Amino acid sequence: MSFQPVKFYQTGTFTVGNRLLPPEERSVQASGKRFNSINSGHRACQGCGEALGARYAIDAAMEATDSQLIAANATGCLEVFSTPYPETSWQIPWIHSLFGNAAAVATGIAAAMKVKRAKGKVGDVRVVAQGGDGGTTDIGFGCLSGMFERNDDVLYICYDNGGYMNTGVQRSSATPAAARTATTPAVGHDPGNVFGQGKFLPAIAMAHDIPYVATATVADLRDLEAKVRRAMEFRGARYIHILVPCPLGWGTPSHDTIKMARLAKETGIFPVFEAEHGEVKSVLAIRRPLPVEEYLRPQKRFAHLFGKSPAVATIARIQALADKNIRKYRLQARQESH
Repeated sequence: MSFQPVKFYQTGTFTVGNRLLPPEERSVQASGKRFNSINSGHRACQGCGEALGARYAIDAAMEATDSQLIAANATGCLEVFSTPYPETSWQIPWIHSLFGNAAAVATGIAAAMKVKRAKGKVGDVRVVAQGGDGGTTDIGFGCLSGMFERNDDVLYICYDNGGYMNTGVQRSSATPAAARTATTPAVGHDPGNVFGQGKFLPAIAMAHDIPYVATATVADLRDLEAKVRRAMEFRGARYIHILVPCPLGWGTPSHDTIKMARLAKETGIFPVFEAEHGEVKSVLAIRRPLPVEEYLRPQKRFAHLFGKSPAVATIARIQALADKNIRKYRLQARQESH
């Protein structure tokens, strides 16, 4: 099971009391030796979930590989705010690819490292590719599927904020149903994004039968770190899909980023699990599923559902999607009988 069940929590918060834990049980981010792979000085928005996700994931990958890591990064928010030419916030070997070919570029890097390793010129250098949902589920989908099919030795990490946020909050194939974006306005008979369009890429990755697939959120740091470490134990193609709320695109306060990620998981909107060779092995269970309204109402991209005449039928359809996730991935924790 990927999640590390640390029992001690500070009273009244979700924050693990790291300073009171033995060093081996502390998170990477709690350690004074953390890598700061993406350092301060970048230009992300306040409360940017993608900046958090990248820091957490790449620092965990650095720990797992003893700092022997190269990253290929697709064009997108993460690339734009972290590397405005000629500056960079990255403290690791980092290569900027085009919007749609990060998986292919990473494959080439991995092949080069394999040759150099065979000649004794480098050690065991591992490769990570990363991109947003636009560069992953849309523009880069073909290259990514090819990487999966060839089982190239690359860990691909998708930071999913549900749209093309950097270019004006346009819809992507990861935009949720009924969400308002610049290209799915809240007008007409069925405002917002159309139900039934888009794709859930973790399921597609599992269909390729690759060694490892996982989902995570920035609200569960230990779970995220554990999954990155687990991914690095495998050779071949691996995929981690991380939910990273975007205050700008979602219309939420910058201080609520972690709260929104937690609500996505606790409502069943975003299932958190890990799979090996196409089969789900463990899930981050939900003790008491929350109604989706608690997740939808704080977001301005869903404000049209809660006007003078609430869109009861639409909210019910979204609730049905969340309930389906809970059933499909068996997310609800079993209650102990007394």
